[in-house]
Parts: sequence; C-alpha cells; structure tokens
Amino acid sequence: MKVVKKTDEYVIYLKRNQRHAVKALANKKFVNGEEKTQILLDAGLITPPKTKAPAAEEAPAEEAATEAAAE
Repeated sequence: MKVVKKTDEYVIYLKRNQRHAVKALANKKFVNGEEKTQILLDAGLITPPKTKAPAAEEAPAEEAATEAAAE
C-alpha cells in the first residue's frame, strides 16, 4: 500500500486495487464505514455521489397518459 496522506490522527493509503484505506494512529486499527467516507471526503480524495432527479415528476405524466387512453 502506498501512503497518500498522513495527518496527526490517521494515515490514508492507496491499495493496489485503487481503493483507499484509512488507519487511525491512536489505536492502529483501520477505519471503516461512515467515518472513513467522511475522512476521504474531507481530504478531497473522493467526491460525493450525485443525487438523482426526483421520480415524482414522471409519475403524473404517466397517470395523465393512462387516463387519456382509458377515455
């Protein structure tokens, strides 16, 4: 693993499979889950996922087409 960034609290590694690993220096254990995601976001190594457009806008159009076909 290659060291990408080192701070007072943790070390961020880049694995051979191009994923990141975060190791806490306080207890020498790897960090997982939401805490890892937040650390990588703060470091600028990952970007947050884009939110999809709400599907509620498409539903009324489909209902109107169904009603028109029924008449």
